[in-house]
Amino acid sequence: MAVLEGLLTQMPPPLTLLGVVLVLFVLYLLSSSSGAGKDPPGPRPLPLLGNLLHMDLKRLPVSLCELSKKYGSVFTVHFGPKKVVILAGYKTVKQALVTYAEEFGDREIAPIFRDATKGHGVLFANGDSWKEMRRFSLSNLRDFGMGKRGSEEKIIEESRYLIEVFENFKDEPFDTTQPVNYAVSNIISAIMYGSRFDYADPAFQKMVDNGNQNVRLFGSAEIRLYNMFPWLRWCCGWWLVKRTQVLKNTDKNIEEIKGLVQGLKDTLNPQDLRGFVDSFLVRQQEESDQPGSYFHNSNLDRTVLDLFGAGTDTTGTTLRWGLLLMAKYPHIQDQVQEELSRVIGEREPRVEDRRNLPYTDAVIHEIQRLANILPMSLHTTSCDITFQGYFIKKGTTVVLLLASVLQDEEEWETPHSFNPGHFLDEKGCFIRRDAFMPFSAGRRACLGESLARMELFLFFTFLLQRFRFSPPPGVSEDELDLTPSVGFTLNPSPHQLCAVSRI
Repeated sequence: MAVLEGLLTQMPPPLTLLGVVLVLFVLYLLSSSSGAGKDPPGPRPLPLLGNLLHMDLKRLPVSLCELSKKYGSVFTVHFGPKKVVILAGYKTVKQALVTYAEEFGDREIAPIFRDATKGHGVLFANGDSWKEMRRFSLSNLRDFGMGKRGSEEKIIEESRYLIEVFENFKDEPFDTTQPVNYAVSNIISAIMYGSRFDYADPAFQKMVDNGNQNVRLFGSAEIRLYNMFPWLRWCCGWWLVKRTQVLKNTDKNIEEIKGLVQGLKDTLNPQDLRGFVDSFLVRQQEESDQPGSYFHNSNLDRTVLDLFGAGTDTTGTTLRWGLLLMAKYPHIQDQVQEELSRVIGEREPRVEDRRNLPYTDAVIHEIQRLANILPMSLHTTSCDITFQGYFIKKGTTVVLLLASVLQDEEEWETPHSFNPGHFLDEKGCFIRRDAFMPFSAGRRACLGESLARMELFLFFTFLLQRFRFSPPPGVSEDELDLTPSVGFTLNPSPHQLCAVSRI
């Protein structure tokens, strides 16, 4: 609200503003026309602004969860002139993602993502190109070890490097963001390129940092407003500084990827594929004489960037939440470390240890649930649909509120508290919960779920085996802030921790 008011006080000259208002009003009227059926309920929108005054753009998922308590699990809000249907709660979201997977299967591509991707890649694309890239990506990620023994060895090796970095701080407070993100990024990099990067490599650091900055910018109020009113860039470019920065960061990372790809292309041996890029280059050569092939350079560069960014941010963010929560709740950290000492001892953890570490496994799942790092999934309807008695027109933007699933009061005993007991039975054995959906589901489920699960388990157990995490001196556990930072994904607020050696 404050950001919106600040922007409105700096609007352009009256004549330009009048033209903008007229355009917005016409678009609002067009977007408000009713469909052939019963519309989902929702707060009454204002002309042009829609329901912006009902929502806090810095805490949008929280605002939408609050509105769902009043209007139900299927309701409508207007982001400016744009009509959007919100789906909330485990049963409703699962029904949309699984039972109506085709109808809700298209991705809503906001203007900022359209600007950055041009419809290429695997995250913010639709149609036949997306289907081909997703199919190819899934197949090759598996071929190059995703979720298999090959990936396990890569993660174990990277865990050793990460431990060295943590040890260099010698029990002093530090920000875990960069070392954790560099470690996690090296796993997807090894799958993409066939090799890891040194943490001190400036080009690698810049790629990771550019991606992290974009994640923060995507969730800013300014970018959200741009997504609602993209045409304002022609007359209000002065407040689109963050859009410019997003595109600049994206272009820099694409240029770096082009250089890496060229190096691999110059040394390509089709009989000895080193990673995903090699496989793509071979397929590109095979289809070089096929008009309309989707295996072109733009899809290669963008798909690599998509997988690099997604493979870094989601797992790295979750792991940092985990370390923060261990420092926040030392009694839970005690129980994890007791179980690790009893079951594993001093040897290195392996994936197969998971079944003998039910409490640790439950803690990792609860970290994912409470951290809730991807609170919303944006889709569009691929056809007209009647869903739970409401008519939703083809092409309607639909927000699947994953936050409402992971904190559904009908599914979780203490939805807003950190409680590993959510995943344990009365005997202390690990139990699966249907409402645990941090990776979404259906056609748009996370490509790297099996890899992410393996990374979280191994990185977490390696670090908890070696270190005790605590607040900086003079800071109590109660003072550690669990309020997330604004971003496309929900990162912990800036903080420092001490990693005190247990050996």
